[in-house]
Amino acid sequence: MTAKAKTDSAPFVHPEMAKIIAWYASLGLPDTTKIPLAEARPITNRVSTHWNWPKPDMEVVDLFVPGPTRGLKARLYRSKAGKLPVILYLHGGGWVFCDLDTHDRLCRMLAEESGAAVLSLDYRLAPEHPFPAAHDDAMAAVSWIRSEGPSRGLDAERILAAGDSAGANLALGLMVGLRDGGHKQIQGGAIFYGCLEPNHETNSHKTLGSGAYNLSTERMKFFWKAWLGGTPASPDTRAAPLLADMKGLPRMYLNAAALDPLLDDSIKLAEKLKAAGVPHRFDLYEGVIHGFLNMSRELEIGRKAIADAGKAIKEILSA
Repeated sequence: MTAKAKTDSAPFVHPEMAKIIAWYASLGLPDTTKIPLAEARPITNRVSTHWNWPKPDMEVVDLFVPGPTRGLKARLYRSKAGKLPVILYLHGGGWVFCDLDTHDRLCRMLAEESGAAVLSLDYRLAPEHPFPAAHDDAMAAVSWIRSEGPSRGLDAERILAAGDSAGANLALGLMVGLRDGGHKQIQGGAIFYGCLEPNHETNSHKTLGSGAYNLSTERMKFFWKAWLGGTPASPDTRAAPLLADMKGLPRMYLNAAALDPLLDDSIKLAEKLKAAGVPHRFDLYEGVIHGFLNMSRELEIGRKAIADAGKAIKEILSA
């Protein structure tokens, strides 16, 4: 599927989405990229509680996964019994914000819709831990699934990496890192409105990056600087995976929001996957903003998008 960012002055906004945008504006929140992180992170987490209920009931276990430097908190979700394929979920938040709790409802819904177990990873955050910290943490989680997963009822031969926004970057970077490092590849990926390269001059940034739709180009510049530890001229392709060759990567599912300044990242990824012969599906959702999957409590199209993703992931893991 191909798509282009809307260039008119008044793009379509889904009515439910318009209410959510107005709700965010009514909160009068500060720009969390312009205040100390010790203040900003609690604000982000507090707002996320609005979206994280009701929660689908299922087996949920908090555990620790051995990381490169310390144990990493993780949360394992199972909606049914038996030996299950596993989704390694890497949360969004610009590599700077969010944790297991901010994406709890989304992970539960993905477990329900896909029929897979979901392992959500609390990777190290930037700027305290810039690249390659979170990438290395994701690699460690794959190793843990392969070595310890079977004892927890997980099918270590059927692993899919998924993530939203910065987490989508980590998921794609993980697949690039496995391939380029000569490691055994996972079965697939799910890339939800990813921030995939530090290019702020795309058409979608120019037309949608003012901040009118919550995420802005200026905020993305802050996030990329935190992640890269500066702004290198040629970032590592594991850190900016859209710069990588896509040949040899596994089957993927992509989605994107039409009102997202990062839209062109997803469009370009779909084009590169097609050129490289990598099987994939790309769904574009009109009238919604970056992060809309986490708003499914009040956004019907968000619930549909999660169901669509779950179906696509099930197909990849069953291939």
